[in-house]
Amino acid sequence: MSITYSKVNATAATLTKNRTENSVVPASGMCVTCVDGCIGMCEIGKSAYRGHEVIYPQPFGMITTAAEKSYPVDYSHFNIMGTAVGAHGIEADSDKAIFPAVNLEVTFGHDKKIKFRYPWIIPGIGSTNIAKNNWEGLAIGSALSGTGLTIGENVVGMDPESVLKNGKVVDTADLKRRVKLYKDYQRDGYGAIIVQANVEDTMLGTQEYAIEKLGVECVELKWGQGAKDIGGEVKISNLKKAQLLYERGYVVLPNPTDPDVIKAFEKGAFKEFERHSRVGMVTEESFAKRVEELRKAGAKYVFLKTGAYRPADLARAIMFASKYKIDLLTVDGAGGGTGMSPWRMMNEWGMPPVYLHSLLYSYAKRLADKGAHLPTLALAGGFAFEDQIYKGLALGSPFVKLIGMARGPIAAAMVGKTIGRTMDEHQIPVYIERFGNTRDEIFVTSGILRKELGDKEFENLPTGALGLYTYYERLAQGLRQLMAGSRKFGIEHMNRDDIASLTQEAAAVSGIQYIMDVDQGKVDRILNS
Repeated sequence: MSITYSKVNATAATLTKNRTENSVVPASGMCVTCVDGCIGMCEIGKSAYRGHEVIYPQPFGMITTAAEKSYPVDYSHFNIMGTAVGAHGIEADSDKAIFPAVNLEVTFGHDKKIKFRYPWIIPGIGSTNIAKNNWEGLAIGSALSGTGLTIGENVVGMDPESVLKNGKVVDTADLKRRVKLYKDYQRDGYGAIIVQANVEDTMLGTQEYAIEKLGVECVELKWGQGAKDIGGEVKISNLKKAQLLYERGYVVLPNPTDPDVIKAFEKGAFKEFERHSRVGMVTEESFAKRVEELRKAGAKYVFLKTGAYRPADLARAIMFASKYKIDLLTVDGAGGGTGMSPWRMMNEWGMPPVYLHSLLYSYAKRLADKGAHLPTLALAGGFAFEDQIYKGLALGSPFVKLIGMARGPIAAAMVGKTIGRTMDEHQIPVYIERFGNTRDEIFVTSGILRKELGDKEFENLPTGALGLYTYYERLAQGLRQLMAGSRKFGIEHMNRDDIASLTQEAAAVSGIQYIMDVDQGKVDRILNS
């Protein structure tokens, strides 16, 4: 039987489709009959007149994207194992071992400790429009929930109001706003706002500025992400801004200072410039030097985020993180993104999540068995719901304490924001209006937040923040239920035996027992007793 893992030549991501939708060649994705006279609805056809524009998902700035590729093994190929016996982390008493008693708090850090109310983090949302336009909801919602939020790459470089002196940033508008929004709503010391840096950010001194001027304690080095193996990318529709970014050292295509390009842009031959970041060149020497620089600058915590690169790069990441006592290492599997990742690259490049995360566990165990220091690990790559969070924590146990999510939280914040807009316009959709027409009626967490914050502060909350907070509340309750079913009443009690592989291939990739082999020894002892 032939299995096709990829969808090619037609996708909602590039606004393309096949003419013969039910008759497509599996290998090429072309229509079985490609007809002379077709206007070119497919990706090949659209590329014939829009060229490189079709490399990227569209419409830019209004969407987040994720790969359509179906991998041979993914997190749906595992099931969660429950039990009817005992309890871990609480007394085995039916009146006490109830799911609301499950403790989801996580603390981490090699020296000083960071504490999160929930075991997840948004691992890097940077200079894209989708991030900027939804930052209020993301920052305030994350802060109120007591979880982490990472300000991604290029925010300073993309800000027209950033002030540079001798090539270094001395003042900003956007970064300052992003940090302040989070800090203003942070409660009881839970959560953290993290500032990430790529090659350009490092040259601009972004993290030193954030530490010194904005009081940021957590910074993150970025080697990459799961969406692509090149630097960050965005599109620019304003000529002056494209020229400003070119002057700041970014790769901008086509060259916005070229007179012929300017003429073509003004005539409407194309409507957007592409801004690309450079790729980093990792060496142990430069890594060690940068970690030391950040700590001397006042960083209390230094994180590292890496992407879906080949296994040797994953080994470098965890070895460097171990050797230089990084506080958190985030490993992002292939397939998703919040920016302008090339669509084919997003689908066909890199190590998929289960494969990458399984290698990470094996490398971490090798180091732990030798007595090496290990950073806290976070997994990212397509997580959106409580069952997936559970499986990721179990697969990486005991080294993984956090799950990274971006597209799910962004979606929740966007929906919350949209509901707020429809309320202001008195045009609430019928699907929503059946719950009511005020924030107290629509958002189920309103009563709790109103009581905790007071009427005035609650009314001032952006509905995007309510959307994210409420989504997180759902994830937390769902995760507590799953954990209680496994009789695990704290993250520290989870282990790899809490999930089982549904196929032999999933077992071979992950090292998680095949479901028919689970508990064999226990079963024999019970039946032979």
